[in-house]
Amino acid sequence: MSRTSRLLTLLQVLRAKSRPATAAALACELEISERTVYRDIAELTALGAPIQGEAGVGYVLRSGLFLPPLMLNADEAEAVVLGLQYVDQRGDEVLSKAASDALAKIAAVLAPAAQEALRNPTLLPGPRGYGYPDNAVPLNVFRQAIREQSKLHIDYADVNQVPSQRLIWPLALGFLNEARVVVAWCELRNAFRTFRTDRIAAAREQGERYPGRRSDLLRQWRKQFDQDEHERFTPDKN
Repeated sequence: MSRTSRLLTLLQVLRAKSRPATAAALACELEISERTVYRDIAELTALGAPIQGEAGVGYVLRSGLFLPPLMLNADEAEAVVLGLQYVDQRGDEVLSKAASDALAKIAAVLAPAAQEALRNPTLLPGPRGYGYPDNAVPLNVFRQAIREQSKLHIDYADVNQVPSQRLIWPLALGFLNEARVVVAWCELRNAFRTFRTDRIAAAREQGERYPGRRSDLLRQWRKQFDQDEHERFTPDKN
């Protein structure tokens, strides 16, 4: 068994364990020495595998994001890189840093062919554009409210600068070419709406979770969005 195959097999064995497995048990199952198990565990951990435990106690693979070697081919690697570059261009500082960190972690475990695709991609994102209008409210405020399903009071101004106060259920952040928007349910309109973040002058938590599951609400919004787009581009037969 090659070293790469052995590492992948060890990951699969750990992934199937619900309780910590000792080095002796792993060595027996993989038909390798305990010394090799310790060395492989150390190497996988250095690559980012979420392995927890210690010699004499046992090891367990915790839940977490980890891409083992050979998981991505050249096309898949380029798709990931293109997506992360797009995020770096259009995200805020938090997302740009996250994209850079994720790319570094992925690069550390890619196979040689995929490494070449990473260094010299055949796919490139478009130009950065002219930037985004400044936000009075940091995007982290919306991110946190979305994750916690918290209602938000916002002071909003429409395209004609007409101000209004809204109580919204934030569902997602959208990153468009020239604007960032919050997808939300608006209690004032009793409907799904999108709000440009640069037109939100203030945002305050209501101190109340909105009802239902965010995933279900987002699914309803997508259905409504698709329906509106279909009607928009369907020719009138009359």
